[in-house]
Amino acid sequence: MSSVIDGAVAALSAKIGDGFDGSAKFVIEGEGAVMVDGAGVRATDDGAEADVTMTADTGTFQDILSGDLNPTAAFMGGRLKVDGDMGTAMRLGSALS
Repeated sequence: MSSVIDGAVAALSAKIGDGFDGSAKFVIEGEGAVMVDGAGVRATDDGAEADVTMTADTGTFQDILSGDLNPTAAFMGGRLKVDGDMGTAMRLGSALS
Protein backbone atom coordinates (compact mmCIF):
# COMPACT_ATOMS: atom_id res chain seq x y z
CA MET A 1 0.00 0.00 0.00
CA SER A 2 1.33 3.46 -0.85
CA SER A 3 1.99 6.24 1.63
CA VAL A 4 -0.60 8.36 -0.22
CA ILE A 5 -3.30 5.73 0.39
CA ASP A 6 -2.19 5.30 4.02
CA GLY A 7 -2.42 9.09 4.50
CA ALA A 8 -5.84 9.24 2.83
CA VAL A 9 -7.19 6.45 5.07
CA ALA A 10 -5.91 8.25 8.19
CA ALA A 11 -7.25 11.66 7.13
CA LEU A 12 -10.66 10.32 6.11
CA SER A 13 -10.94 8.28 9.31
CA ALA A 14 -10.27 11.41 11.36
CA LYS A 15 -12.88 13.45 9.46
CA ILE A 16 -15.62 10.83 9.09
CA GLY A 17 -15.20 8.68 12.19
CA ASP A 18 -16.56 5.16 12.51
CA GLY A 19 -18.78 5.02 9.47
CA PHE A 20 -20.71 6.71 6.73
CA ASP A 21 -24.34 6.26 5.69
CA GLY A 22 -23.76 4.95 2.18
CA SER A 23 -20.63 3.93 0.36
CA ALA A 24 -18.07 5.95 -1.53
CA LYS A 25 -14.85 5.01 -3.23
CA PHE A 26 -12.01 7.46 -3.77
CA VAL A 27 -9.78 6.48 -6.67
CA ILE A 28 -6.44 8.27 -6.46
CA GLU A 29 -4.89 8.02 -9.91
CA GLY A 30 -1.63 6.07 -9.91
CA GLU A 31 -1.95 5.17 -6.21
CA GLY A 32 -5.03 3.03 -5.52
CA ALA A 33 -8.42 3.42 -3.89
CA VAL A 34 -10.01 4.10 -0.51
CA MET A 35 -13.50 2.89 0.48
CA VAL A 36 -15.72 4.79 2.92
CA ASP A 37 -18.88 3.07 4.19
CA GLY A 38 -20.71 1.96 7.33
CA ALA A 39 -17.74 -0.21 8.30
CA GLY A 40 -15.38 2.79 8.29
CA VAL A 41 -12.50 3.77 6.02
CA ARG A 42 -10.08 1.32 4.42
CA ALA A 43 -7.80 0.83 1.44
CA THR A 44 -9.42 -1.30 -1.24
CA ASP A 45 -8.84 -2.67 -4.69
CA ASP A 46 -10.33 -0.90 -7.69
CA GLY A 47 -12.94 -3.66 -8.11
CA ALA A 48 -14.97 -2.74 -5.02
CA GLU A 49 -18.49 -1.45 -5.70
CA ALA A 50 -19.78 1.78 -4.13
CA ASP A 51 -22.78 4.12 -4.37
CA VAL A 52 -20.45 6.79 -5.75
CA THR A 53 -16.89 6.74 -7.08
CA MET A 54 -14.78 9.89 -7.01
CA THR A 55 -11.59 10.04 -9.06
CA ALA A 56 -8.80 12.60 -9.01
CA ASP A 57 -5.02 12.95 -9.00
CA THR A 58 -2.95 12.80 -5.83
CA GLY A 59 -2.59 16.57 -5.47
CA THR A 60 -6.33 17.17 -5.71
CA PHE A 61 -7.14 14.58 -3.05
CA GLN A 62 -4.45 15.91 -0.76
CA ASP A 63 -5.84 19.45 -1.18
CA ILE A 64 -9.38 18.23 -0.41
CA LEU A 65 -8.29 16.24 2.65
CA SER A 66 -6.20 19.10 4.04
CA GLY A 67 -9.12 21.51 3.66
CA ASP A 68 -7.33 23.65 1.07
CA LEU A 69 -9.83 22.69 -1.66
CA ASN A 70 -13.59 22.36 -1.33
CA PRO A 71 -14.82 19.08 -2.91
CA THR A 72 -17.62 20.91 -4.75
CA ALA A 73 -15.15 23.42 -6.17
CA ALA A 74 -12.89 20.55 -7.27
CA PHE A 75 -15.83 18.92 -9.06
CA MET A 76 -16.99 22.15 -10.69
CA GLY A 77 -13.41 22.91 -11.79
CA GLY A 78 -13.02 19.51 -13.43
CA ARG A 79 -10.39 18.31 -10.97
CA LEU A 80 -12.69 15.71 -9.34
CA LYS A 81 -14.74 13.24 -11.38
CA VAL A 82 -17.90 11.84 -9.78
CA ASP A 83 -19.62 8.69 -11.03
CA GLY A 84 -22.77 7.43 -9.31
CA ASP A 85 -25.14 8.83 -6.71
CA MET A 86 -24.68 12.61 -6.44
CA GLY A 87 -26.60 12.71 -3.13
CA THR A 88 -24.04 10.42 -1.53
CA ALA A 89 -21.22 12.53 -2.98
CA MET A 90 -22.77 15.70 -1.53
CA ARG A 91 -23.18 14.13 1.94
CA LEU A 92 -19.58 13.02 1.90
CA GLY A 93 -18.45 16.43 0.65
CA SER A 94 -20.21 18.05 3.61
CA ALA A 95 -18.45 15.68 6.00
CA LEU A 96 -15.08 16.62 4.50
CA SER A 97 -15.59 20.38 4.63
